[in-house]
Amino acid sequence: MTDNGSNAMWGGRFAAGPDAVMEAINASIGFDRRLWEQDIRGSRAHAAMLAARGILTDEDAEAIGHGLDQVAGELAAGRFAFSTALEDIHMNIEARLKDLIGPPAGRLHTARSRNDQVATDFRLWVREQCDAAVAGLEALQRALLGQAEAGAERVMPGFTHLQTAQPVTWGHHMMAYVEMFGRDAARMRDARARMNECPLGAAALAGTSFPIDRDATAEALGFDRPCANSLDAVSDRDFALEFLSAAAICATHMSRLSEELVIWSSAQFRFVALSDRFSTGSSIMPQKKNPDAAELLRAKVGRILGATVALFTVMKGLPLAYSKDMQEDKEQVFDAADTLLLSLAAMTGMIADMEADPAALEAAASAGFSTATDLADWLVREAGLPFREAHHVTGALVRLAEGSGRDLPDLTLDEMRGVHDAITEGVYDVLGVHNSVASRTSYGGTAPDQVRRQIARWKERLE
Repeated sequence: MTDNGSNAMWGGRFAAGPDAVMEAINASIGFDRRLWEQDIRGSRAHAAMLAARGILTDEDAEAIGHGLDQVAGELAAGRFAFSTALEDIHMNIEARLKDLIGPPAGRLHTARSRNDQVATDFRLWVREQCDAAVAGLEALQRALLGQAEAGAERVMPGFTHLQTAQPVTWGHHMMAYVEMFGRDAARMRDARARMNECPLGAAALAGTSFPIDRDATAEALGFDRPCANSLDAVSDRDFALEFLSAAAICATHMSRLSEELVIWSSAQFRFVALSDRFSTGSSIMPQKKNPDAAELLRAKVGRILGATVALFTVMKGLPLAYSKDMQEDKEQVFDAADTLLLSLAAMTGMIADMEADPAALEAAASAGFSTATDLADWLVREAGLPFREAHHVTGALVRLAEGSGRDLPDLTLDEMRGVHDAITEGVYDVLGVHNSVASRTSYGGTAPDQVRRQIARWKERLE
């Protein structure tokens, strides 16, 4: 999308039109038609500003306004006839506007280039995707908060290396993802704030000699201010890169949660049951209930990350200002945004519908000597042992229990005292998994009271 080329509407340099191959590679209308609403919004704001500055007559501005309304109606109704020969959405709309209102359509492009036009359209579109992503993230957070609130006291194993580490609460685990997705929403808001500058009026690359009012068009389109440098305004796509980067991080978080759902819903774990809405059966094994939605979400990060790398690669070697390479800036962003919003909706549905199995969670939390750290801490706190010695004593007690097929709380006091005589009856107060999680009262810890504090904090933030 540039002001140099062979389009018959605006270029007379080439005697013959492009052949079919050139037309196909040069055209972007197959995908940039998605920008039609933003393009018409930008044109309305531009025409109003030109009229206010006396660059357009009121009659021309009125004709343009009515014509754009009709074009928008055709596009919204699916009656618009797109032409590949006209390359892109901007020229398709301008050509139709000329059919409808004649010469005033050509005056709309005064003090404007397709370079600043597409940069404006694309910023408007990506800005909307940031808003949609934040809304999707907040819906997902609310679903996680519902799970956390229902299971604030429900114990489950906490893992490191996918090995049982220490007991935690279900609510605490859910709240970990609330925090992650909260940061994802913050990244989207930050990206939106940075991109909220208006390129319109930068023209091809150097600005314009017409007495335009860039503050007026920026305000009309909901931007905070005009872009301060015309070269930068038309030539950078860092706003799209930042959106894609935030989307890739968000998709990574969803992929991690999806992996847990796949594991947790397996017959070997049975921590959760996913609803039939987000599962499928097997074509040959009637007993199967496959977590297909979670598996698909786990893979979506590759698609979004691929889009991010693709746009970085397009932009990395471009001199200022515009190059035709930048026509390749949209397809991957469109696909990534669609993928992100669909993934957020699917994840929200899965989380809202899934049912945890408290008995399976507690049984798993009690296995694997998950209270060993509590025992070591007790030896430091109550028996006065240095932590390294307490660690050694605890290891010996774990070996003793493991050798007899028992867990730590099943050892007798005499057996424990045989390993270290400083151990007293009070040790049993910390060995149960419920006692363990209740003791983790530090800020951000897994104790139910702490979990409820974090739930209340997030509920207030999301109101």
